[in-house]
Amino acid sequence: MRRRDFFALAAAGPIAAASVRAAVPGLAPSIPIRKVGKVETVFKSPGPKPNGLQATEEGLWIMDQGDGNRVQLVTYEGKVLRDFATGADRASGITFDGEAIWLASTYNRQIIKANAKTGETIERYYTPGAGVIYAMAGDPPGRSSPLLERTQQSQAEPQSRPQERGNPNAPRDGTGAHGLEWRDGKLWMAVPPSREIYRMDPKTWVIDKRFDAPAHRPHGIGWEGNSLWVAESNLNAFFKYNTGTGEITEKIQLADSDPLPHGMTIRGNVMWYCDDVGIVCRLQLS
Repeated sequence: MRRRDFFALAAAGPIAAASVRAAVPGLAPSIPIRKVGKVETVFKSPGPKPNGLQATEEGLWIMDQGDGNRVQLVTYEGKVLRDFATGADRASGITFDGEAIWLASTYNRQIIKANAKTGETIERYYTPGAGVIYAMAGDPPGRSSPLLERTQQSQAEPQSRPQERGNPNAPRDGTGAHGLEWRDGKLWMAVPPSREIYRMDPKTWVIDKRFDAPAHRPHGIGWEGNSLWVAESNLNAFFKYNTGTGEITEKIQLADSDPLPHGMTIRGNVMWYCDDVGIVCRLQLS
């Protein structure tokens, strides 16, 4: 994009300015690569399919996509402090607003506000940008955890990526949001079907900022200062955004042998992420 085109778009308003198309990661070798610590598997998750994480002072919230869509609050060593079922449907994200938890109920395309002590649903909202994930030229292929046996790989999140064989127009169920974050009274969410990151005012349920995700499988999101990191599962990487412009400013690339990122959160200089085979990992950001 030419410089004058960017400023013309910025003048159109805050949503338009924030939706400037970030360069496709595979075609943008100029994105700086951050050198980080080695990925460390810290503990086995309490549930079988952890998909969402949120770091708090009290501990680490885990959203599990297995039966019961259970939520656990655990210490940073993995000791369970709280464990309860929720009304979500194969949820993929969780955040905490200081009083209630918010869940990305992916397969019924809802955002759920729930009691942080019992999991009881307080309110349900529709997910902006929900639908069927569409394919684009240049999309990375679907990726499964390297920790799975080859015979299991075809079963990992089959509806979370575009259909690659057979009739590409065959009907498929839509999905909703993945990663969630709460900051300054606003709810941020990564939505794979629309390939976008949104900032939502939860009082009005109106989007006031958006920008493009790195590709078609954005997952966990987490804050480092005023910058937002977005996990992209099929690219096996994390991308740091300037949330004012929507531009990617930095990248962390995982090795093919590392656990696959699903949920992600940041506390201090440590990035925590989970692979949905049942493990929680961390890496030092600096």
